[in-house]
Amino acid sequence: MSWNHILGRETEQGTVDVEIEKTQDSFHVYAIPTSFEVREGDQVLLHDVPTDIDFGAQFSLQCRATISRAGLLERAWTRLAGLFELTELYEVGFQPKDDIENGMVSRTAR
Repeated sequence: MSWNHILGRETEQGTVDVEIEKTQDSFHVYAIPTSFEVREGDQVLLHDVPTDIDFGAQFSLQCRATISRAGLLERAWTRLAGLFELTELYEVGFQPKDDIENGMVSRTAR
């Protein structure tokens, strides 16, 4: 086992399916890896993805990706930090969209 595997980052190339939508109903970009698995601490850089999207556009494409793999120490740290970040989700409340549109918002959500 090399020091680079423990401390540093190794890079590799892969492909990603990208779905982009910019409409009145949704504004999102989904990037789904097709040739690799993303693990804790990894960083993925997408290449040749359009950044200027017209309103009403909705399309899918496949693009190249560079994956920087986290070393063992960074992976362990990311996993540990993720456990503490999970508690922040407990403080989030959800209100049904229909209630908000009808003006029936609870006092705690205002």
